[in-house]
Amino acid sequence: MSTSHPEHMRAAVWEGEGLTVQTIKVPRPRSREALVKVTSCGVCHTDLHVMKGEVRFPHPAVLGHEISGTVVELGPDCDDTGLAVGSRVVGAFIMPCETCERCLEGRDDLCLNFFAQNRLNGTLYDGESRLARVDGSPLAMYSMAGLAEYSVVPVSALAAVPDGIPEVEAAILGCAVFTAYGAVRRAAEVVRGESVAVVAVGGVGASIIQICKQLGAAPIIAVDIDDEKLAAAAELGADVTINSSVVDPVAEIKRLTGGEGVHVAFEALGLPATFGTAVASLREGGRMIAVGIGAGEAAASVPITPLVRRGLTIKGSFGARTRVDLPAVVALAASGSFDLERAVTRHYDLEEAPQAFDDLAHGRITGRAVVTMGAR
Repeated sequence: MSTSHPEHMRAAVWEGEGLTVQTIKVPRPRSREALVKVTSCGVCHTDLHVMKGEVRFPHPAVLGHEISGTVVELGPDCDDTGLAVGSRVVGAFIMPCETCERCLEGRDDLCLNFFAQNRLNGTLYDGESRLARVDGSPLAMYSMAGLAEYSVVPVSALAAVPDGIPEVEAAILGCAVFTAYGAVRRAAEVVRGESVAVVAVGGVGASIIQICKQLGAAPIIAVDIDDEKLAAAAELGADVTINSSVVDPVAEIKRLTGGEGVHVAFEALGLPATFGTAVASLREGGRMIAVGIGAGEAAASVPITPLVRRGLTIKGSFGARTRVDLPAVVALAASGSFDLERAVTRHYDLEEAPQAFDDLAHGRITGRAVVTMGAR
C-alpha cells in the first residue's frame, strides 16, 4: 500500500570526501520494509568517523542513521507490524534482520546480517542497496541512509510515534537516546542511588545523563573539556560538572565520592584518554561502560592488577535491542521523562548538511543537531 510520491529526491551523498546534495532516485521498499518520508535525521559522530575514513565503509553512499518521518509505502509481508501508510515513526540505526541466530535470541544489537551486510557492504539483507543515482548506478546505505528526503527502512527498525512528541526532534530517539538507553538500562543496569560519571557529554553523553536522572542515580558527574557542553549537561540533570582541561577529573571524582569513585562510569567519545579516565574513576566493583566508537584501530591501555584486585567490569555497549527497546525509548519520551526539545540544540536544512558535519567536527555543536528535509 502506498501514497503517491515523486520519482526523484534530494540526498546528501558522500563520494569519499565530503558531502554534496544531489538528486537521486526515490527508493522502493521490498518485503518487510517501509518507505519513510523523512522529516529529520540526526547529526552523529559515527557518520563523521565514516566521512573521515576512520570507520571503513564503501562509497559513494548516503549516510544518516537516526530518522523521524511518516510511512508512505509498505512492502509485502508487513501486516503484523501495526504500521500503516500515514504512521509517524522513528527509525533506529540497528536494523535487525529478524532471522539470524542472534536476532532469534533477542540480541538485535548483535544481528549478524546487520554487521555483515549493512555495515560492511552498505546493503540490506538481500545483498542489494535500495538507493541509486538517476543513471541507475548504486549508492551504498549506512543504516537506512537517512540524509535524504525518502528512506527505505526494515520494519524491524521502526517504532510508531504518538502525538505529543515533537516530530523533528524525535529523530534522535533512534541513535543518541537509543544508544544511551542500551548503555544505561542494558549494559550498566543502573539502579537508584548509584553514583555515575559520564565522560564526554555530546549527544549520547547528554542522553545518558537524562536517563540516569530518570532512574534516580546520584550523584551524576559530567566530565568534558567544553564549558558550554557542561552547562547544558547541568540543565539536563548532571549534579556536578568537571572541566577535565582545568582539573584532574579522576582526583575530582574521587573527592566528590568520599575517595571511593563511582559505581558506574560511561565513556561516550571513543578516545584512549577518556577511556582511561572512565576506568580510573571507578570504585571497587565498579562498572565501566564503553559507548564511544574509536577512530580506526584506536586502543586503550588498562592496568591489569587494579582491574583484577578491585573486581572492575569493563563492558562495551553498541546501541540497544531494537524491537523491544526502541518502543521503550519512545515511551520514555512520551511520558515526559526525556526532554527532546532541550536535547536538540541545532537545526540545519538538507542543503546545510555539509556545514552541519563541519560544525560537528570542530566542536561547534552542543548536544545533538538534526538535519530537516522540509520547511520548519
